[in-house]
Amino acid sequence: MTHHDIAALHERATRSISPENVTGAKAGGGRATDGTGANAARDLGVGWKVSPSVEIGPGETFDLARMGGAGRITHLWLTTHTDNWRRMLLRAYWDGSQEPAIETPLGDFFGQGWGRFAQLSSQMVAVNPHGGFNSYWPMPFSDGALLTAQNLSDAPVVVYYQVTYEVGESAGTGGRLHAQWRRSNPLRAGSTHTILDGVRGRGHYAGTYIAWGVNSTGWWGEGEVKFYLDGDAGLPEPYPTIAGTGTEDYFGGAWNFEVPGQGYTAYTTPYLGLHQIIRPDGLYASQQRFGMYRWHVPDPIRFHTDLTVDIQALGWRSGGRYLPLHDDIASTAFFYLDAPSTDRPATPTLDDLEVL
Repeated sequence: MTHHDIAALHERATRSISPENVTGAKAGGGRATDGTGANAARDLGVGWKVSPSVEIGPGETFDLARMGGAGRITHLWLTTHTDNWRRMLLRAYWDGSQEPAIETPLGDFFGQGWGRFAQLSSQMVAVNPHGGFNSYWPMPFSDGALLTAQNLSDAPVVVYYQVTYEVGESAGTGGRLHAQWRRSNPLRAGSTHTILDGVRGRGHYAGTYIAWGVNSTGWWGEGEVKFYLDGDAGLPEPYPTIAGTGTEDYFGGAWNFEVPGQGYTAYTTPYLGLHQIIRPDGLYASQQRFGMYRWHVPDPIRFHTDLTVDIQALGWRSGGRYLPLHDDIASTAFFYLDAPSTDRPATPTLDDLEVL
């Protein structure tokens, strides 16, 4: 899906939108006469980093990039202060749809749900010191696209960003990228955490990021990930077509993510990882917290009519029995669909996003 022959020549043209070229116009960059860098550039003038960033006011939704016609976003780079990672919402609209296909907290879209930096070195997402967000998810569109960032906080935020995309009729081929965020805090006893709920249409599931907060002692990752495909969820007794063997197994690890003598051990690889381990500090940060990702790029999960995904939260109790957990689980699901919008969860509030 993302691999291509770098030597192949195409008729497409590359464009880029940033605060230095807000329309992406050819030869439209570096023309700003005012902006967040105007004072620093006062001795140098136009073309010398006059507008490298934008300020988004309290409650304001800012249009990061508006593109017309057919195209494909190939790279999104963005950075803002860590305090803003769970105080902002990222949205994307495809083909003139009034409903967003992507609606997630900004940090979670890039695997940074806890508001604390963790190096993430993968094929689809790279996050580098100190908060350089990079997305390589292909985002095609055939009749325009809009990316926005909403500031949910009561203070202005400064955002630096650059959206690189290709234009040309063939650029818009493929499914539309969707991303949905859900949180269970705490997860109800005996229930599962919903990652995706009854998506309708044809497409394929492309990735999972989970910010997992542990609210009990002991191991927390016995739960299985289950994919209900093409009618599975509607059966009188729903059973999934795909059922995993455990949380750490789904994310490519094994045996508690534990290297003997070292405890939990972080790793970040092209398609899966446990890239964040936040240990208790002996004071207010009393809970263990983790960040994990699994990109189904070489192994997409294809569906033709509908898809539901959930994950169990299980530990151990006496007598070798499973213990249903009441953990804080926030998931971001990435999938491609043959439609520019679909049902999605309610838009989260600032309180819904808060790291508690």
